[in-house]
Amino acid sequence: MNAIKKALNDYAAVRWGILFLVGFVLSVNYYFYDALSPLKVILEDEFGFSSTNFGLFVAFYSIPNTFFLMAVFGGIILDKIGIRRTGFLFVGVMAIGAFLTAYGTCDYYRNGGFGYDLFSSFLPSYSPELKMMLLGRFFFGLGAETSIVVISKIIVKWFKGKDLALAFGVKIGFGRLGTALALNLSPALANGNDISVAVWLAAILVLIGLMAFIVYIMFDIKLNKQLKQDRAQKKDEEFRIKDIITLLKNKSFIFVALLCVTFYSAVFPFQSFAPDFFLNKFGVSMEESGRIASMLAIGTLIFTPLFGLFVDKRGKSASLMFAGSLILVVVHLTFALTDVSPYIPMIFLGMAFSLVPAAMWPTVVKLVKESRIGTAYGLMYSIQNLGLWGFPILAGYVLDTTNPAGTETLDYTYTMLMFASLGLLGLFFAYMLKRVDKKEGYGLELPSNKKGFKGQAKEE
Repeated sequence: MNAIKKALNDYAAVRWGILFLVGFVLSVNYYFYDALSPLKVILEDEFGFSSTNFGLFVAFYSIPNTFFLMAVFGGIILDKIGIRRTGFLFVGVMAIGAFLTAYGTCDYYRNGGFGYDLFSSFLPSYSPELKMMLLGRFFFGLGAETSIVVISKIIVKWFKGKDLALAFGVKIGFGRLGTALALNLSPALANGNDISVAVWLAAILVLIGLMAFIVYIMFDIKLNKQLKQDRAQKKDEEFRIKDIITLLKNKSFIFVALLCVTFYSAVFPFQSFAPDFFLNKFGVSMEESGRIASMLAIGTLIFTPLFGLFVDKRGKSASLMFAGSLILVVVHLTFALTDVSPYIPMIFLGMAFSLVPAAMWPTVVKLVKESRIGTAYGLMYSIQNLGLWGFPILAGYVLDTTNPAGTETLDYTYTMLMFASLGLLGLFFAYMLKRVDKKEGYGLELPSNKKGFKGQAKEE
């Protein structure tokens, strides 16, 4: 009898090798996103940034995905034209944005290089350096969010029914690894005031990430041939506007999306301001503040795969999201109202930032058909980016308005209370998700590979 020929995704070593390959692409994405976070002081001293300017720079990443819904359109494009073309296009745009940002920091541009006069001719209240960096941040965000959607669909494609939550946990860990490296390496590379070196290295890493995705494309071609998926999609799988309407009528999906925007808005903008927060509140050096901030990423690197494995084997996704949201609130209130050493709260924040994502992203697979995964994740990322656009600007504004001009040591109390209030909203949405799931029966408390619940019935 002839042996049954296995597809590539049936081999564990190949699956995990693919995960490490696309995980590298995700790592360089997060590395660049956070590369300037520990350099806020240099941006203020050398580039004349205010806290509001820094918040605007952080927020510009989210503009294409918030106001132009590019993560949604990227997800739709992904479902229509596939992983390979969508991934190459958007990882490429991400690399262009990274290089434009780095160009805005270099001496050649600052000494009147190409584009300097143009960027000096409008909005004089903003420096030419800031405007070029904002343009780069815009294009980086335009590509980066859809590339994350692409990587999420890659993981579903290779791991569905095979330790999916663990795979998502490892994927998230790769992102946090990029953040941890950025928060530790950028201050060292900046070496006082030479910020351009740190940013150019981050941009080069993004370019290497594009090359890594090209390598992935070769594996994807082979897998599709084995699964006979290179043909055009069936007519009943083509995207329709009513697919988004259907998603928006799904109460469980809505509460997952609302939890996503409030939870991540309480973490990512805080993470961008965290090195400066530790520097001001605890009087540590720029390098030490970066190391403390990186504990969040290091903690999630360790804990997220473990919680993902727990979701695969035991379930309890909705409960884990509630627990993570509660821990987040306690940590931000601790930072706002006490002088407790930052090390212990950061460990607990790392746990919270592991619990919620490890449970949240695999949950979406239970709520929608696989052919709509790209659209669903794209919609979630666009909703998430609404918060990632607004709250960094608000955080910087609150910081500027609650500290008189010329203040040497910034008081972050009200900014941290703002983050804590976002955590409270997330806690409410996590509670509502648990209630709704009991009625709708998607099985969010069941193991991720458990069959027979409502969400998987929709795949039939």
